[in-house]
Amino acid sequence: MKVIISATLRTFFGRTAETEIQGNTIGEILQRITEEYPDTGKGLFDENGKIRQFVRIYADDRDYTDPEKHNELLTDVQEILLLPFVAGGAPDGSEGSENNASIISDERRKEVRLDDKEIERFNKHLLLREVGVKGQKRIRAAKVVIVGAGALGSPVIQYLAAAGVGTLKIIDFDEVSLGNLQSQVLHSSRDVKRPKVASARDTVRNIDRSIEVIPENTQLTAENALQLMEGYDLVIDCTDNYKARYLINDACILSGIPLIFGSIYQFEGQVSVLGYGNGPCLRCIYPEPPAPGLVPTCAEGGTISPLSGIIGSIQANEALKLIIGIGEHLSGKLLTVDTLGLRSRVLSVKHSCSCPLCGDNPTIFAPEDFDYEEFCGLKEDENDIPVEGLTPKELAQRIEHGDPITIVDVREPHERAIVRFPGALVIPIGQLARRQKELNPEQDTIFICKEGKRSILAINTLREAGYKGPLYNLKGGMDAMKDIIFTNEGGWL
Repeated sequence: MKVIISATLRTFFGRTAETEIQGNTIGEILQRITEEYPDTGKGLFDENGKIRQFVRIYADDRDYTDPEKHNELLTDVQEILLLPFVAGGAPDGSEGSENNASIISDERRKEVRLDDKEIERFNKHLLLREVGVKGQKRIRAAKVVIVGAGALGSPVIQYLAAAGVGTLKIIDFDEVSLGNLQSQVLHSSRDVKRPKVASARDTVRNIDRSIEVIPENTQLTAENALQLMEGYDLVIDCTDNYKARYLINDACILSGIPLIFGSIYQFEGQVSVLGYGNGPCLRCIYPEPPAPGLVPTCAEGGTISPLSGIIGSIQANEALKLIIGIGEHLSGKLLTVDTLGLRSRVLSVKHSCSCPLCGDNPTIFAPEDFDYEEFCGLKEDENDIPVEGLTPKELAQRIEHGDPITIVDVREPHERAIVRFPGALVIPIGQLARRQKELNPEQDTIFICKEGKRSILAINTLREAGYKGPLYNLKGGMDAMKDIIFTNEGGWL
């Protein structure tokens, strides 16, 4: 049986994208995967041996994530897909009929008037039978919130502005950096160090000055989420972290606002429409995010430049279909795109009756700013041994003094290619338990990663495996250390 491994899990499979595994059931296949790839145990299974809740399993296009299906005989199945979380359609809309549900009411549509310039500007839309004058009026009447003005936000904002969406609220608290320009085409070199929302506002004004742009240079929180989304028709999630995604999802479901979800990693992306009709929310699909450091984020793992354009454009397309009320949309479906392998799939995802947000017995009634580490069971309590850390300056001093220390780099190969750490021992997190004999428990071991988060997970992993030697975390990771490395690498070598 061919098993396809999504990019975020390949670290546990020796960078393998697909493999052949013998087995007649999902249970047999999972067992043989762990036998052939021992490192997968940490990524796929929790401490109780159950499949982690941020991973879904598909046999061809059928969902086999439920453990009750793991003993069912697989007949005529060509391939198994292991799909982790990165951060029913309505197919009767081909004629653009008035019976097709639009999220914009007829009353609001009738209030819109298109002048001669707008008729000329949007003539390609007006020529489409599915859009026409009524559809373009709905687009102009629409009010959309975009959370995140980065890689995904760039195509979403620009295409919705070009389509004529009347009101765009853009939420982002970050500034443009030089490293953003590789994929965030909304911004240019002159925007470096400017707030992203200010750059986005200027870009929209250059496209269509009649669009109302509301820049919100603020971080979305449990306290402001409902207020920032109130009165809007649609929210588009263009963020890059798990905490923001669950907050946006919860606020949208509680407000009754449809959400268009998109995520990217390396060469792969996902898109879905959440909280629309009887469709699922994010918690129905992925009840929990992966633990911090278990899988790399987009920032840590990188993305190919056009990927954000592809996924963001699909998000914008889904938005316009919901606004106009046409076509088959991605509610109850998850679109996955692999640009490296030229594969795409539309997978079925269902509303969960046990969902704590939109299930039969909900327990979430207001947005909450959850502690990510506590949510994932990694927050230290009074009984835990605290993770001690060294600052970049302290580590540099120890190296220069020739102290007997071991430095372990748990980063991905492409990260080490950008900035390497001289003399570091390279051990992926999934291999730490079985390679602990390579460490000297009589001397200090310092773990490094990109931001100082995965290294904490590495230390906790070693402790769980019974390692007794002194362990330290490099505070801030290589992002905080790289200037010191560039200055001193020649001397260290």
